[in-house]
Amino acid sequence: MKKRKLISAVMACSMVLALAGCGGNGSTPTTQTTTTAETTQTETTTPATTEGQTTTQAEASGDTITLKWAIWDQDATPYWMALKDAYEAKNDNVTIELIDLGSTDYMTVLATQLSGSTSAFDVVTVKDVPGYATLVQKNTIEPLDDYISAANIDLSLYGGATDQITVDGKLYQLPFRNDFWVLFYNKDLFDKAGIDYPTNDMTFEEYDALARQVSSSDFGSSVYGAHYHTWRSAVQLFGVLDGEHSILSGTYDFFKPYYELVLNQETDNICRSFTNLKTEGLHYSAAFSGGDVAMMNMGSWFISTMIANLQSGDYDSSLCGNWAIAKYPHAEGVEAGSTLGTITGIAVTTGASDKDAAWDFVEFVSGTEGAKVMAETGNFPAIMTSEAMDIISSLEGFPQDEQSKAALEVSNLYLEVPYAENVSEINSILDSYHSSIMSGEMTIDEGIAAMNDAIGKILNP
Repeated sequence: MKKRKLISAVMACSMVLALAGCGGNGSTPTTQTTTTAETTQTETTTPATTEGQTTTQAEASGDTITLKWAIWDQDATPYWMALKDAYEAKNDNVTIELIDLGSTDYMTVLATQLSGSTSAFDVVTVKDVPGYATLVQKNTIEPLDDYISAANIDLSLYGGATDQITVDGKLYQLPFRNDFWVLFYNKDLFDKAGIDYPTNDMTFEEYDALARQVSSSDFGSSVYGAHYHTWRSAVQLFGVLDGEHSILSGTYDFFKPYYELVLNQETDNICRSFTNLKTEGLHYSAAFSGGDVAMMNMGSWFISTMIANLQSGDYDSSLCGNWAIAKYPHAEGVEAGSTLGTITGIAVTTGASDKDAAWDFVEFVSGTEGAKVMAETGNFPAIMTSEAMDIISSLEGFPQDEQSKAALEVSNLYLEVPYAENVSEINSILDSYHSSIMSGEMTIDEGIAAMNDAIGKILNP
């Protein structure tokens, strides 16, 4: 990393000369590109000393520094301490003070505490995009563009996620955690039916056909070819994989083919019905671990749940122990590996006592070094380096087939909830009419028309 005085000087020069911001936005990294970019980032941010060692920005300052970091659920989340310890090990004169605000209403509590004239924090974790919008609008977190430019950070390493949280040309956080959707499947059910497993490059038509093939209504051994949790994400987000649509589009006719796909599967008993799931309160984890679901689209967070519960015996390994993952299915013409994600970010507060030192920590956590720490705790970093993929796929209990490892490679990451000032209200409307469509209270056309009308009034008052 750059020395503290050096980065300040570079930023000052960049403002004087009105240089352009950082490059790399919008491109999609391949494994080879990621490796090259990682090398570039390391070389530009960690200049070697005469002994061939590196000097971090905080170490170079010589000052004793305490950075207060807002987090949630410290005792239940191992990566907070792991990141703190890893950074402090490289910076003897820096102490990271963790301040746990709890997970309940975290972003609301954080926004309240940042609203005063002085900041209680130097660095804050950003839990979701609606909360991020609030912090930006309240001017409580610092734009990072000059820092990013001075450090020559390649934003393409984040797979396009940073483009979707840029506000009026400025970026106020960097992601350090990313959960994305994959396809879980039960190998035993495919083996029993004598059908090939899902692949990492399936169109929705191929996926639907496969779900129908593996389904069985035999008494005592029925199999559901697919499963969809009751969240709107499990259906609506199929429609945004093309990169042309999002939940902010304002018109939602592109949802229709996917509602038709899922509701037709319901009618043909290929999947459980939305109404029954709501009535029974069946959680997606119980559905898949029950051993009668062949495929389920779900977030990567479920990987650690599967591993932990099989190891503890909470899940019956004879029912679901032979599991694996594949990349999300996609529409015709959409690149395989395109998926949906949710990010967790980290930001510098406008009231930070030492903004350069705070940025140094943000750069560490959100960069390749932080990515390694995240992977070692079994979590998915925002920068999925080849090293991080190797660490995660080597965890005890992770499926050992090559396809499951390759399923961790994301070509295009589209946020479930991209930035918008009124995104919370839009989310609420989409949730409501999703339930109306899936429960049969509205037809697909009626529900989509209602979405178009209600959200159109928000976006075009």
